[in-house]
Formats: sequence, C-alpha cells, structure tokens
Amino acid sequence: MKRRLRSPRPGLIATALAVTAALGLSACGSSGDDGASNDTAGAPVAGGTLKVAFFPDNPAFNCLDPFQTYWIEHRTVIRNVADSLTDQDPKTGEIKPWLAEKWEISADGKEYTFHLRDGVTFSDGTPLDAAAVKANFDGAKSVVEETGGATYGASYILGYDRSEVVDPSTIKLFFSTPNASFLQATSTTNLAIISPASYKKTIKERCLGDYVASGAFTLEGYKPNELTTLKRRPGYAWGSALSENTGEAHLDTVEFSYVAEDSVRTGNLLSGAVDIAWPRNPFTVEDRELIEESGDVVESRPLPGPASTFYANVSAGRPLADLNVRKALYKAFDLESYARTVFGADYPVVEGAFDTTTPYFVSQADKLRHDPEGAGKLLDQAGWKLGPDGYRHKGDQKLTLSTPTTQFNVGSELIQDQLKQVGIDLVLDTTTTAELPAKLKNGDYDLTATYFTRADPGALQFILNPEIANSKALATNATTPEVQAKLKELFARAAQTTDAEQSKQAYADLQNLLIDEGVSFPQFERVQFAGVSNEVHGFAFTSESFLKLNDVWKQQ
Repeated sequence: MKRRLRSPRPGLIATALAVTAALGLSACGSSGDDGASNDTAGAPVAGGTLKVAFFPDNPAFNCLDPFQTYWIEHRTVIRNVADSLTDQDPKTGEIKPWLAEKWEISADGKEYTFHLRDGVTFSDGTPLDAAAVKANFDGAKSVVEETGGATYGASYILGYDRSEVVDPSTIKLFFSTPNASFLQATSTTNLAIISPASYKKTIKERCLGDYVASGAFTLEGYKPNELTTLKRRPGYAWGSALSENTGEAHLDTVEFSYVAEDSVRTGNLLSGAVDIAWPRNPFTVEDRELIEESGDVVESRPLPGPASTFYANVSAGRPLADLNVRKALYKAFDLESYARTVFGADYPVVEGAFDTTTPYFVSQADKLRHDPEGAGKLLDQAGWKLGPDGYRHKGDQKLTLSTPTTQFNVGSELIQDQLKQVGIDLVLDTTTTAELPAKLKNGDYDLTATYFTRADPGALQFILNPEIANSKALATNATTPEVQAKLKELFARAAQTTDAEQSKQAYADLQNLLIDEGVSFPQFERVQFAGVSNEVHGFAFTSESFLKLNDVWKQQ
C-alpha cells in the first residue's frame, strides 16, 4: 500500500504553537516536516522539469499576489516563489525561523520585533532588509484600505497600525489591539515578503505576477488557466529551517498546468505526461487504486482550518431557528458512512468544526455520533411529526431544508438520503458560484457550506463574525444575537492574550459552543491529496498543506 496520510497529533500542535506564540521565542532545529517523503532513492539529482497538473484557475479572480489571493493552488505557487518571516512545522505547529532569525513579542501582545538574517536578496538583487519588510506591511495596509477590507490578506493583519525600522536587520511592528495570531500569520503565504518596488505596481499587475520575491524559484510566466512556470533561482541560500535543502532548488523548472477533469488529471499522471496530479476534491477510490497499482504514490494531508462544514440559517421563521431541529441534524448525519462511501474506507472521519491539523483542535466526535432514533425524538419535541409520506410535518408545513449546491459540493445526494431517513426533505438547489452571494444575502437557504484554509482556529471568525466576515449575510444568519456575542467574546479572548493556556481554553470553549449551539455542522475532513510519480523524490507538504519544492528532485 503506497498511500501516505499525514495527520499530526492535535494536542502536540496546540501545545507547541501556544508556547511559541506566547513566549515569542524562536527555535532552530531539524526539519521535522510532517509531509516529507520517506523514499530511499539516494542522493538528490539536480536538473529537470517537474510538471504539476492543478485544478482549474479561478475564473473570477486570477491572482498570484501573496497578500490578495485565497486560491489554494495559487498559494502553492507563491510558497515556492516568496519567502516568509517565519515557517510553521507541519508536525508540531511550532513556529520556526526563516527570514527572521528570532523575534520578541511584548507582554501586551501589541508589539512584534523581528531580527532578520543577513545576506538575503530579492531576485532583482535588492536587499531584503527591515525597510523592505516595512514596505510590505505598509503596502498591505494600503491594499486593505483600497479594497475596503475585502482582500483576503486583511484577516492576517488585524489591528496592524505601523512599523518602525530599528536598524537594517531589525523591524518592529505595532498593533492597535493585541493579535496573538500574528506570529503564525507571518509563516503563511499571504504574508510572504515581496520587494518594495512591487508595491509600486497596481493591484491587478501584482495579481498577474508582476512582482519580485526572494524564493528558491522565480515566477517566469503566468497565463491564467493555462500555464504557470517557475525557474530555479541561482545563488539561493536561505531556505526555511524546516527544509533539508536550504540552498538552491534541485529542479530547473516547474510547470503548473490547469486541468478541469479529475479523471484526465489522473490519466496524465499515469501516462507520464505530468509528475504530480493535484486535485481540488479528494481522489475517488478508483483513481487512488489506479495510481497505487501503477507504482506511483498517493500523498495526503488534512488542510488546516474549518472542516468542510454546513452553516445554518437560523433567522426567525426558518426551520433551523429551533435549536432542537439543529441538534437533530447532528444525529441524522452519518459522518462515518459519508467518509467511507464518498472517499474510501480509510478516509478520516471528521471530528469537529476544524480539521485535525488545526492548532488547538479538540475532538467533538462524541457529540457527532449517528443516532437516527435520537434525531427522531428531538424532532418530535420540536413538533415535527412523521407523516405517511415518510417526511415530518407541522400542521400543513413539511420539514424542508434547502441548500445551494455547486460543483464543489461532493456527496450531496448521500446527505439528502441521510436526512430523509429521519423525515427531513433536503432540497439540493443547483447554484453557480456567481449566484451564491445573492442567495446568501437574501437568506434564500437553510444550510450552506464554506471553508477557510489557515493553520489557526481564529480563521473561523472570517466566516462567523459579521464585522469582518467574507460574507456578512452568512455570518449574520448563522447565529442568534446571543450566540454571536459569545462567539465574539471567545475569539477576542483567544486573540488578545499572551497567555498560552488562556488561548487554549478559549478555543476549546469555542469548539464546544459551535456544536452545543448548532452553529457548525461538519461534513468531512478536508484532505489535500496528491498523486506523485515514483520518479519524484523529496515530496513534502507545508503546514498549510501546500506543496513545498525545496527538497523535490526527479530521477533523470
């Protein structure tokens, strides 16, 4: 069996990250990369072109700018073009040195001081120094102001006020409110550092790849939804402490193509047309078997952040305004059967509002157990009685729920069948991605699914806090005012403390609240798969479950 599913110990992640963030300490050490390949092919060989087949580009937002983009595939490209101040260990969650050798965090959580390593340059030869870092954060703040906070990176610099160049290798950043998540944010692709000159370009120009960075590869070309090409950068010598190879990349070139059909992407891997098949949704059982039988490898790791989850519309007059009906949903959903049926017998069963690779993860599995009899009792208590048609009714009203269904919704029919078993009629409302915002704004739904990829549980507030959420309508509809107040208090308690135990407890309380109050309805663990040719070695996932190319090489 050649499938490797990477899933670190959640408790270890929470503890390590909490301690690092609270104390503001850097730590040098071995790579410990959770996604590192265990092949024994011998010494790396330099040269060659790696071909990766991605899911199609975003038709509405073609963007490779680190601060602006949210598209997972684009963030993999960025990770290998632009370096970050820190890196995050995929196995432990610990923050490690990268462009910054060490750092300090003030006791009140409002000041971060980073000490940069010497000798780092952008690919145009200009120095990556404290002035360059200041230009990035000031530039990012300007983008937030220009877009009215709509840009994806806005969530990573909440409360950022200004920065100060202490000396060429020391930068101090000031926040108006404590931001305990910021240290982790500095390890992400969205806060990767680009040259000051890049911020003289327009937002659109940077989106199309017109910027300069300091990574092991340079961006040679970006043709949206066609081809993205990277070239090895000569002289690179400042890789992350988590990479075995901290110098020049082994590969000469990396080409990312965009393929719509999953079966075609897999076929290209099997034929040798590409070296890595990188799907958006998990491979089918059949595709995994084909890949493994060919002698290639299926790599996988859960994406950190909220699981693939439904959020309810609890507005007055909607069926899910009743807490008993929401609690009945947990018992109606058969999460184990869903994972096994849709993704395969060994696919991990979702255990809570977050995927298991998220720091501070706490399992809620006991509260999510399949119990159709218990669901029936709760629905009876709510006044919904089972009728001769197999569905529940209250007077002349049928218990009907509607959910917008797009191409990203896998297993919708199975969910529909599971709810039918307890008398709930789930209507699958076929909706395009472009139509979805209006449907949410109008409240024309009962359940809607979304996600957010970041190795920090605070990311959930960009789904559930109306003040900063990507969809204010979804956030407003998902909770009652009383529950919304509790959520905001817990998010604030976690983000505005430098006490590791307080953050840990706040996020534990948050995860309990999400299930106890029927806010988050997990469906499946979001797992990033990759089909990897047996000629590719050194494959590794980052903490965000993106592809890291520093150690990758090909047999020639």
